[in-house]
Amino acid sequence: MTPAPLIEARDLHVEFAARGRRARAVDGVNLTVGEGEIVALVGESGCGKTTLARTLLGLERPASGTVLYGGAPLAYTTRALKAYRREVQLVPQDPTGSLNPRHTVYEAVAEGPRIHGLLGEAERVAAALARAGLRPPERFAGAYPHELSGGQRQRVVIAGALALDPRVLVADEPVASLDASVRGEILALLLRLRDELGLSALVVTHDLGLAWNIADRVAVMYLGRIVESGPVEQVLSAPSHPYTQALLSVLPDSPSPVVLGGEPPDPTRIPDGCRFHPRCPALAGGKAAGAGVDGACVSQSPPVLPASAESRAACHYAAALRAGN
Repeated sequence: MTPAPLIEARDLHVEFAARGRRARAVDGVNLTVGEGEIVALVGESGCGKTTLARTLLGLERPASGTVLYGGAPLAYTTRALKAYRREVQLVPQDPTGSLNPRHTVYEAVAEGPRIHGLLGEAERVAAALARAGLRPPERFAGAYPHELSGGQRQRVVIAGALALDPRVLVADEPVASLDASVRGEILALLLRLRDELGLSALVVTHDLGLAWNIADRVAVMYLGRIVESGPVEQVLSAPSHPYTQALLSVLPDSPSPVVLGGEPPDPTRIPDGCRFHPRCPALAGGKAAGAGVDGACVSQSPPVLPASAESRAACHYAAALRAGN
């Protein structure tokens, strides 16, 4: 049964000025995060993942489209955003950079409750530290960031979010800066928080292996748009889009890595047709021509994917294969 949407991006577009042109960082995205659901947003650096996450947090305003929370459009007044950000909390990529080296762990975790004027500060901080796996909390409360390991610092950042009793965590590459031995512990913590507190999460990552281990659904992003999405087992065990296939092929147990040529195109100059076609192995290798869709690949943009629990891909070649079956 599909969980009710808690956060939704509806036909979202975000643009920035760049060298006299407009960079379409997010270019027509539909995405939902349901109650108690973990969604992984994956793709290469520069594909728009972080901009989309910041827009869902209310840190960027869309050029068009809507962010909805609990079915209501997000309002951009100071009061409305303050209330919203108590419910939807960011877990940043770099815990060292996000923690003030002059503040103790207690002060770092207490900052949010103080901003929001919440009562019972000491109890909130202790409970948040314990939930984040820093037990006993009094052992860590007086420590400074430089006295902690990388994994402990990430737990402090998570505790700072938990101190506000949020409903959603937006985690931007939450384990990218950690040692491999610690990554599993942080991922297990996020899963436990979902199970114990009913938290939802959007996890932004370039690592499909991480998505496989933690997510219920996955959305693959390329050059500002979702190109494949669906239940994580379906998408990652049988990917339809050549871009998803290429990302999966670099995992350690993949039999034949796919090397994509070049870098993602400039978002100020999005190619005609399918935006992936200049790097597409199916087009370059003749498979798209064999399916009779090579002309469409270079001239027609695939339809924007809807926010759906079903597995979908924005790809002419994948659509031709499905139709053939």
